[in-house]
Amino acid sequence: MGLRMKFNLVLLLAFVIGLALTAYLSDQLLKQNAREEVLQNARIMMESALGARAYTAQRIQPLLSLQLKREFRPESVAAFAATQSFNALRAKFPEYTYKEAALNPTNPNDRANDWEADIINEFRNNADRKELIVERDTPTGRMLNLARPLGIYNENCLVCHGRVEDAPATMTAVYGVSNGFGWKMNEIIGAQIVTVPMSVPLARAQQTFVTFMILLGGVFLLLLVLLNIMLHYVVIRPVKKMSMIASEVSLGKADVPEYIKAGSDEISSLSQSFHRMRLSLESALKMLGE
Repeated sequence: MGLRMKFNLVLLLAFVIGLALTAYLSDQLLKQNAREEVLQNARIMMESALGARAYTAQRIQPLLSLQLKREFRPESVAAFAATQSFNALRAKFPEYTYKEAALNPTNPNDRANDWEADIINEFRNNADRKELIVERDTPTGRMLNLARPLGIYNENCLVCHGRVEDAPATMTAVYGVSNGFGWKMNEIIGAQIVTVPMSVPLARAQQTFVTFMILLGGVFLLLLVLLNIMLHYVVIRPVKKMSMIASEVSLGKADVPEYIKAGSDEISSLSQSFHRMRLSLESALKMLGE
């Protein structure tokens, strides 16, 4: 096996190991960055929904208090306001969803499904937990769900959701008396859940990964070509030249041309030493011939 082959095999082995390690780390890093981007978007949307809830509770409900005695207005409900505000966003981004899921909601549309109920029970079983992140595979792609607990921390909520007898008649006339009652103070009754698609950021991360690996492979090929060119002119050709001269001198040929590689590197120093050895050998052979 020649020197060039050995050199290329070692370089190729180093490249394969480095490429595999780089591919693994860069893939993980890009996916993590994509996930953080999605999570940041979900948190912004969650804060937007919380803002709509707070504005409704502080500004809208007091204005509709007298009207609510005559007719129930869903616009006075903070959850309704947050949901409707989010629906405006969904007009352009239908994959994004917001839901205030509950185990015992007033509005049946807010009833938690199986995986949402699991999230609510997680909050109920771990009171110190303030946020939960869940990733799910769906028919439309991978989704990230950001959830926060919904609890009863204001006694005013119990006016409508405590005992059925205390609930406003205008509300029970709309929603009935079967759901949304029996809530208690400091009880986790549901969860705010924002759903954000991960397909676009993950696809972008995958495209970046492929581009990066192609560029890395191109850099390696360029480096391999340049190193082989340098190896040929700096090492292999001078060594082959000296080897040929040594072979001819060993056969006793007297008209072998001299060879001294120009430069100050190790190969040049070797060619100079070889030339001096050749002169010494020729001188010794002449002395023996005399």
